[in-house]
Amino acid sequence: MLTTLEPVAENLWTVSAPQNFLIFHVGTKMTVVRLSNGTLLLHSPVSISHQVKEALDELGPVSHIVCPNLFHHLYAGEVLKLYPTAKLHGPVKLHRKRKDLPFDFILSDEPHPDWQDDLEVLTIQGSLLNETVFYHKPTATLISCDLVENFRTSGHWPTLLWLKTGGIQGKVGWHHLLKLVYWNRAEARQSIAKILEWPFERAVISHGRILEENAHESVEKAFKWLLK
Repeated sequence: MLTTLEPVAENLWTVSAPQNFLIFHVGTKMTVVRLSNGTLLLHSPVSISHQVKEALDELGPVSHIVCPNLFHHLYAGEVLKLYPTAKLHGPVKLHRKRKDLPFDFILSDEPHPDWQDDLEVLTIQGSLLNETVFYHKPTATLISCDLVENFRTSGHWPTLLWLKTGGIQGKVGWHHLLKLVYWNRAEARQSIAKILEWPFERAVISHGRILEENAHESVEKAFKWLLK
């Protein structure tokens, strides 16, 4: 796990950590947003080392912890113990799935008052992931977990095979099998179309490299299968 915050843009950082999906090495990423009020929002929390906590404390107090979908919640309890006054957000179905977590808010398309100057939000309908995607207005950055993946290759042969068979080695996309999570394609299509209305120039994703160039075009191309 990285022991430092990686700067992405003004008031945006990431922390990467190892993570497996089944037997595949896909890694994961937490995004840190410093809001206009000076507090921090942690999107898709990961295990936080002592060094990372010290770095976060220098940036400002953590006020919000966001579990953006039904799967990026594994470290929420651990992180909440470090920041017990932070407000915990997650999809309504995650509230039921993780009854052990003291959620404060249901994640929806209505931004929290602390975020409204910084972030727009949109929940993808018709998907089993129940993910809410964020748009950081000051830096034109899309922030998501499982919208797309972006891997060049992998030194772990089962993971490399997964990327090759899924048609996503070396390009932005979503594994063929995982497209099944979009159970209602008509609803999902409308949501993705709305996301593409945001003029984002960068996309932070949990699995793979951040999209720094042609981000909007890459995401749109990755969803050609759904939008056609």
